[in-house]
Amino acid sequence: MTIRRILCALLLMMGVAAAQEQSDPVLAVLHQELTRSFQNLKKTQTPPYFLSYELTDNHSIQVSASFGALMASDDRRTRLLDIDLRVGDYSLDNTHPMAEQGFGRSMSMRQVPIPIEDGADALRNAIWFATDEKYKDAVERLATVKTNVQVKVAAEDKSADFSREKPQNHLEPEPPFSYDRAEWENRVRRYTALFVGKPGIYHATASASGEIETRRYVNSEGSEIRMSMPLYQLTISATAKAEDGMVLPLHLTYMSWEPNGLPDDASIMKDVTNMVEKLVALRTAPLADAYTGPAILSGRASAVFFHEIFGHRVEGQRQKEADDAQTFKKKVNQQVLPPFLSVYSDPTLRRLSSNDLVGFYSYDDEGVKTDRVTIVDKGILRNFLMSRSPIEGFNHSNGHGRRQQGYAVEARQSNLLVESAKKVSRAELKRMLLEQVKASNKPYGLFFDDIEGGFTFTQRGMPNAFNVLPTLVYRIYPDGHEELVRGVDLIGTPLTSFSKIIATDDETGIFNGMCGAESGWVPVSAVSPGILVAQIETQRKEKSQEREPILPPPSQDAGGVK
Repeated sequence: MTIRRILCALLLMMGVAAAQEQSDPVLAVLHQELTRSFQNLKKTQTPPYFLSYELTDNHSIQVSASFGALMASDDRRTRLLDIDLRVGDYSLDNTHPMAEQGFGRSMSMRQVPIPIEDGADALRNAIWFATDEKYKDAVERLATVKTNVQVKVAAEDKSADFSREKPQNHLEPEPPFSYDRAEWENRVRRYTALFVGKPGIYHATASASGEIETRRYVNSEGSEIRMSMPLYQLTISATAKAEDGMVLPLHLTYMSWEPNGLPDDASIMKDVTNMVEKLVALRTAPLADAYTGPAILSGRASAVFFHEIFGHRVEGQRQKEADDAQTFKKKVNQQVLPPFLSVYSDPTLRRLSSNDLVGFYSYDDEGVKTDRVTIVDKGILRNFLMSRSPIEGFNHSNGHGRRQQGYAVEARQSNLLVESAKKVSRAELKRMLLEQVKASNKPYGLFFDDIEGGFTFTQRGMPNAFNVLPTLVYRIYPDGHEELVRGVDLIGTPLTSFSKIIATDDETGIFNGMCGAESGWVPVSAVSPGILVAQIETQRKEKSQEREPILPPPSQDAGGVK
């Protein structure tokens, strides 16, 4: 390309940027303040080498009800600013992890509220003052980092603190957003009214929301990004208590990108009725004993299982944290799962069949364009989920730098997909389970139908284990009949558990939800077939010592005040 053509191309890009900023005055202010701040701070004794602003607008309408009555109805707008200001250089900067203090940026929540009106003067003033504070903190921390590096042992991972990435320019129009608040107030009343008078159910809520989030991102490398996405949710939760004090929760969650993407009223009423029946049955279900032996996890349960136990351990930033166990760091190009399993992370996937995947996004919170990442190929570990924090052998981001507003970015999950080359029908998987039960001389196997979540430890200095929290578990006896049980926690260690997977079914399950970790709460999805595990371990669930309520509920008390 000739110099003249290069000049023409640059002028064209400048013209496009100017037109884009003219149509978005907020983005124009961000760009102007970033340029002004960066140029002025370059004149200081400790100049920054990188600066970014991410401004997040959120408009959320939320309603909730309990036992047929409205609890809350809110319409709220917020605007928050996140600043990433780095002094030093790409190899060593103020975000460098310090020995004996964990990763320096983890769990550092610092919200910067910004006026929700588009007044340029107010916006500039807020950005100016927050940038000044951020710069002072960065300079002070860099001095501490340099001292720490000199007096502590050398880091195991000597990767740079920040990666160089190609600037991006992407501006989306704001999509239409509508939410019928009155309709959803009536719907959550109807759903929760179904719990009234049911024995032992002392808590029942339905929360519905529609929100639209617009993120504007600019950085000193030349990136300008505006993304805008609506999200509609409905969560129904209810809790019963057994006679021995055990708390028994069940949950229903629906999430969609479209206002008409949630199930219709009749379908949700049917799901809630089924939920009530299961809660009533759980109260009198037999208490499970500690168990080790074969089990089946449904597709949805398997999705949660892989998200909690596998997904967090392949988040790249953990591989350079000195206090992390780094389960898979030295296992690249080695087998970590059975050869019939492959695992992908694909934040570009907005929908699977008729199901929306809420881990979808086009650009991450560091302005990096996303792409499908092959983590495990036929059982062999190939990659990690990467932010702009490099690790040995992986020098660039693959678009997984994510955060909740106010937190520092970390490498996080998006859409995690488990695929199998060894699929059988659900009936055949049950038959295979019973073969395992007989071969291991066990009185029964277990079937985990649903899981509400869980937690996993990845740090050194404590057991590198997990505890997954099932809500619906069945014993499956050698004659094939099934019995609902309660009080089960699924526990174990990751490497042993993954090595025991022997087959999968052909029924894909999807989990949509919010995941909380060091960089806050972010929306995620996980997709998996049901799996047969040759050996799992369970323990008894934690149990409250509080008895059932002594007073009967008002709806059952014929002698109540009239």
